[in-house]
Amino acid sequence: MNEAATQYWDDYWKVRGKSKPSSVNAWQFGSDPNYLAQLVIDGLKTATCSGLVFYEHEQEPLPCVGNYNIVLNSEDNPVAIIQTVDVQVLPMNEVSEEFAIAEGEGDRTYRYWWDEHERFFKKELARLKLPYTEDMMLVCERFTLIDVK
Repeated sequence: MNEAATQYWDDYWKVRGKSKPSSVNAWQFGSDPNYLAQLVIDGLKTATCSGLVFYEHEQEPLPCVGNYNIVLNSEDNPVAIIQTVDVQVLPMNEVSEEFAIAEGEGDRTYRYWWDEHERFFKKELARLKLPYTEDMMLVCERFTLIDVK
């Protein structure tokens, strides 16, 4: 976590007079961090997903209910704090329309979600020399907005 995110995290809890949780991560959303962060801030994006294979490749732990995350913009500056409220691992072709809409992107349709995620996953998997399949396992995370910087 960078210095700006650490300071934001510390300040957020200090103002509330509470001890801060010990675990927090800071990261950018996918292919367009500023756009996606703004959707979170605007309340339109309350879910996100990634391929399970990417967690495995980077040896990252899966998100857990209760986790806090600091959302970073494209310059790695913190813009918001979110908290995970649900996590499911399921095949891409079993992701519900409701979940796709909760991702808040584009015209907020399942078709848009599918097309954009398929394009993104094909590109990222090609970098790892892995094939894309419609039933690739996704880590589907729902979150709530805690604070906007």
